[in-house]
Amino acid sequence: MGNCIICGTATDGPICDTHQEDVVFEFEGNSPSQLTEDRFYEGTVDGYADFGVFVDLSNSVTGLLHRSKLDRRLESLDWEPGDSVFVQVTNVRDNGDVDLGWSIRQSDRDFRGRLIDAPEGDSLVDEDDEGNADPADAQSARAPTSDPDPEPEPEPDLEPEPESEPEPAPTPGQARAQAETEVEEDDESDIAAEEPDPEPEPETADIERAVVVDLRERVGDTIAIEGEVVSVRQTSGPTVFELRDETAVVDCAAFEEAGVRAYPDIETGDTVRLTGEVRVRRDELQVETEELVALAGEERDAVEERMAAALDEEAEPERVEPLAEDPVVEGLDDDLGEAATAIRRAVAESRPVVIRHAATTDGYVAGAAIERAVLPLVAEEHAASDASYHYFDRRPLEGAVYDMDDATKDVTGMLGDRERHDEKFPLFVFAAAGGTRESLDGFDLLDVYDAERVVVDGQAVDDEIRDAVETTVAPDADTAERSAATVAATLAASVNDAIRDDLTHLPAVSYWDDAPAAYVELAADAGVDAGTAAQLRQAVALEAYYQSYEDKRELIIDLLFERGEGGDGVGLAEEVAEQFETKLEAEMDTALANIERREAAGVNFAVLDTDSYTHRFDFPPKRLLLDELHRREAEGERFVTIGIAKDELFLRATEELDLRAIAEEVAGEAKHAGVAARGAREGKIEFLSGERDAVLKAVIKAVADRVAAAA
Repeated sequence: MGNCIICGTATDGPICDTHQEDVVFEFEGNSPSQLTEDRFYEGTVDGYADFGVFVDLSNSVTGLLHRSKLDRRLESLDWEPGDSVFVQVTNVRDNGDVDLGWSIRQSDRDFRGRLIDAPEGDSLVDEDDEGNADPADAQSARAPTSDPDPEPEPEPDLEPEPESEPEPAPTPGQARAQAETEVEEDDESDIAAEEPDPEPEPETADIERAVVVDLRERVGDTIAIEGEVVSVRQTSGPTVFELRDETAVVDCAAFEEAGVRAYPDIETGDTVRLTGEVRVRRDELQVETEELVALAGEERDAVEERMAAALDEEAEPERVEPLAEDPVVEGLDDDLGEAATAIRRAVAESRPVVIRHAATTDGYVAGAAIERAVLPLVAEEHAASDASYHYFDRRPLEGAVYDMDDATKDVTGMLGDRERHDEKFPLFVFAAAGGTRESLDGFDLLDVYDAERVVVDGQAVDDEIRDAVETTVAPDADTAERSAATVAATLAASVNDAIRDDLTHLPAVSYWDDAPAAYVELAADAGVDAGTAAQLRQAVALEAYYQSYEDKRELIIDLLFERGEGGDGVGLAEEVAEQFETKLEAEMDTALANIERREAAGVNFAVLDTDSYTHRFDFPPKRLLLDELHRREAEGERFVTIGIAKDELFLRATEELDLRAIAEEVAGEAKHAGVAARGAREGKIEFLSGERDAVLKAVIKAVADRVAAAA
């Protein structure tokens, strides 16, 4: 038995099951069957193919990182053959093929240790392999601290030496300067051996306080920083404290012993004073810690007050102003200001911002607008180059409902991030999603953990949602509707005024028809005419369908923002839009040939059996197909399009319909059909498949009665 190098619990090897994904492994096997799925491995780029990257995990084992697993376009990878990369083994097939997954952690610094995965079992890495001291000493340094002390060896019988005054124990800075070897931890910290400073070290109280934003100008200086500990990461080398003052955040490496927690009394949220030398490692700022103390009393209060005042000033939006003259959006100024402040405050507090949006054109454009605003703020706040992946995430939803399945995934993820990386709970922003009461169960689960929520939409939000979340930005029920992207783009400009000009074409892209003239003109001024806006809209819709749970960050950036000289967004949009039209027209031809036309109470119905006359797993999705079908087939007023599948029904109508009221009425007619309005925003009713015919009959009757009564 041994002890886990991270948590110290008893385990058969050097790492427990809970922390398998927190470390990176070097594979020394010679067969794919010896790999362990879900582990992260360091490998070497072997070469590229049209469908992905081949990565050598050992001399005899190679895996494929498929392009669908990347978080960016394959062409945008800057890996060269022979480069060292980090990947996750997701599947080892019976035929020996190895499927690899993308890792946003692409340096040692992002892992909490490095181990050997060999056929005979897992083992610690010899520090001698990393250019350090004797292997026996390295093994001893990495041994779990919970092991009992070994029996002392008997001392040889030597002539006693004359007594002398004991030398004082070195300070942490002196001990590190006297070290004869360099302990290199990940990319996070290189603690180099240096000649002892001939000058005595200054007293801590005499060291000049600096602010993080100015540290680039202080490289090589010994400085003091006062602020809050944002996170603590224990690595196989030093302990890394992420420290935030009133200006920004920086990583501070503190070395006690390889893999041993330095300053164990310092925790996330503590207000501290840290002294150390400013260095640059891999072009990233880092402070090599010499002393770290928790502040108390008046010292702590003074730092907290200074940080709170700076935070309030930083969180305040520069201006809240619509992108175009629009009375609907102008009426949301107060809500826009509140939401922008919440997002800016989360960035300043080093809380991750998570965007949840519908996997539709409107949802993607809305989410991308907010992403465009937040990422530069994260980069300004954090010195680490990979901060955008730690402190921002955009996650599409299959529909407009945030249900328990989605919420459970989010809660599991944020709890894991808190456990593994000591991260704060994120701010969740919902765009074109979460606006109806069907999302209450998901919001209630987030509320258990006090996770702050903001809902952004272009349509009225249910009163229950307004009561359940901290901030909503949406028109009232008696106000004209807008696309969610229109509201989100205005919010994004409020969050980061510097990128306002990047956003002006986005509202026009999000409307399939009847785009407000003010936004059409605004897009034209930005060089996006009606034809280009249509191509962008179609291209985003197509890409939103494929890999619907992935954010496709690089691809969406290329489509929506790379339109100028040297950018390939317009060319890409043309190509993808052509695919959109080809696929949509093929499906429309089949649908139009198989529509069943009915009439009831003077209302015309077009009914399509989507199970029989659409391709279930190909583009376009049912919602988009029925939208287009309804636009083409609606003849004047009192026209309803119905798409019915095995256990769900979609409604589109020229008149406004209360879907929940219709579902209640249908449930009364088909008492055993389990009828419910699952997606009120999407016009979707769910039922038990055995009652399909009864439900369709009841829906046609209920809709016809309501439309006729309203006429």
